[in-house]
Amino acid sequence: MVGAVGELDAYSRVVSTVAAAVTPKVAALEFQHNRGVGTGSGVVFTDDGLLLTNAHVVGNAGRGTAAFANGIETEVDVIGADPLSDLAVLRARGATPPAVVLGNADSLVVGQLVVAVGNPLGLAGSVTAGVVSGLGRSLPVRAGRTARVVEDVIQTDAALNPGNSGGALADAEARVVGINTAVAGVGLGLAVPINATSRRIVAALLADGRVRRAYLGVVGTPAPVPAVVARRYDQREGLRLVEVVPGSPAARAGLRAGDLVLSVGRVPVHDAQGIQRQLFANAIGTALPVTVLRNGAMVDVIAVPEELTG
Repeated sequence: MVGAVGELDAYSRVVSTVAAAVTPKVAALEFQHNRGVGTGSGVVFTDDGLLLTNAHVVGNAGRGTAAFANGIETEVDVIGADPLSDLAVLRARGATPPAVVLGNADSLVVGQLVVAVGNPLGLAGSVTAGVVSGLGRSLPVRAGRTARVVEDVIQTDAALNPGNSGGALADAEARVVGINTAVAGVGLGLAVPINATSRRIVAALLADGRVRRAYLGVVGTPAPVPAVVARRYDQREGLRLVEVVPGSPAARAGLRAGDLVLSVGRVPVHDAQGIQRQLFANAIGTALPVTVLRNGAMVDVIAVPEELTG
């Protein structure tokens, strides 16, 4: 029993230390857009006042307000939003707290401790903790009649409520490794990873206000490669397609649900990010070779990604 108490105290110390470091740098956001009032959280990620949040929090708004736990309030301008990644970049017009330290979600492992920090209006400093329960997820979500796919999300058992959307997911060292998104429903913890792909998205939003994305039309989840194939090609994981959108470039190329994607553009694929990191502007209209394992046989197809619109 004494050991259990000691472990709990150590766990509590980690969570409280992370919360103390990150909470002051997470803002409560409010926007007026075509769906009414949008609220959520945002994370200061540069010392000159740039914030990250979810695209669905911003909607089509061009300006909003940010309020911090220390009483600082400022107007924010929307620099750009990318619905496919559910990321948006804001610039504060006034002072902000110092920036968080950004980490790298690619180094996360299942079972690792993470802390979710949000700042819903009226509930400043909302903190939940849990572990990483899944990586490389590619999940379809629906809001009313609108359906979309959030790619390569981190799944945690740190429960999220809608006001926590856009808040920080931090590791035990208080490094922000994800931007929380609560679009999938109350109690399901999902976060957009901070990694090379999301940094590329942020750079595009800062430069152009939008991200030109290529579109294939697949939803998948990481899956093991059969032992014989793994030994021959030195690849232990691929991406199992759970959905191929009808009429999409992937469907026209002949890809099917159940296919195990091994490579795209001759580059090995281990998860959804392996595909998504290739689907930027330079891939639009370009022939992209895709190798899959189907019913025990290797199948090669050529897909031609389209520009994602709408």
